[in-house]
Amino acid sequence: MKGQSIKLGISIGDLNGIGGEVILKTLEDSRMLDFCTPVIFASAKTISFLLKHFNLDVNFQGVKSADKAIHGKINVVNIWNDNPHIQFGEETAEGGSFAIQSLRAAVDALKKEEVDVLITAPINKANIQAEDFKFPGHTDFLNQELEGNSLMFMVSEKLKIGLLTDHVPVKNVSDKITAELITQKFQTIHHSLVQDFGIRKPKIAFLGINPHVGDHGVIGKEDDEVLIPALARLRDKGHLSYGPYAADSFFGSGNYKNFDAIIAAYHDQGLIPFKTLAFGKGVNYTAGLNKVRTSPDHGTAFEIAGKGIADINSFKEAVFVALDIYNKRCEYGELTENVLQKQPRKKQYSGRSRGK
Repeated sequence: MKGQSIKLGISIGDLNGIGGEVILKTLEDSRMLDFCTPVIFASAKTISFLLKHFNLDVNFQGVKSADKAIHGKINVVNIWNDNPHIQFGEETAEGGSFAIQSLRAAVDALKKEEVDVLITAPINKANIQAEDFKFPGHTDFLNQELEGNSLMFMVSEKLKIGLLTDHVPVKNVSDKITAELITQKFQTIHHSLVQDFGIRKPKIAFLGINPHVGDHGVIGKEDDEVLIPALARLRDKGHLSYGPYAADSFFGSGNYKNFDAIIAAYHDQGLIPFKTLAFGKGVNYTAGLNKVRTSPDHGTAFEIAGKGIADINSFKEAVFVALDIYNKRCEYGELTENVLQKQPRKKQYSGRSRGK
């Protein structure tokens, strides 16, 4: 494999959203081929339609399967022969069906090591639901398909936030949080920071479950009875676990800058500050699995789909983060000489320029 670049599997997402646009605009810059070999799971007809609609100058190579991908070119694996009726901005059953076909094919190629990493364009959580697909999003599906315990980890250059619970109704959050879950999520993030980001001794902060960390039980007992004892046990084992901190002042005060990662109790507690501070530069990374998957930090954005105005920065960052993590894992495997688990072989990727 010497001299071959990292093969980047890309699922197309909802065809009625901005996924196709941000993918192709990112790849319109031919310098991207210096970093990776893109493999898009869709169809030549679909990609040709999108290129014409957005007036983009992108050359691609149609291939029958990902293992036939040609290095130095943009490859498109023909997953369907149909000609989808793309209705930009509309939530349709057809859009969900094609999104799942692309995702399944891309994940299958990832499992077979026909691609090295996976980038997923946004899907719509409502129209993907089907008899054989009952998942609230990518993370849960990947947790079933791949090895390990998945964790939604929102990452940017200066801010990394993981979640104890992700796509869970707020009324069920406190029931889901247990001492075992806290320990598991901490260990997943700690290992990811070491293996995937090269941080030798990570400092990890926890946000309180209740407002003001429960105010000693006045606004809820979960912090005192579950979270605080669990963090004490982690510290007793020598881990740098801090908190819990009141979430309302933690980010505004700049305290988050003192830690390598923050663990939030539930979805909006972590995602609101992350998207406020890092939107457009952030990446959704699925930590804890045996394969690397990233996605942009935004959704389908139906309201601007098809207009040619979508911002590509988060998708492009998702590409570079995936490549960085892949090589960090290769280096980690070499350093630890882990003979129990097959490590990916390091591919040609010498770094990136964020300004390009």
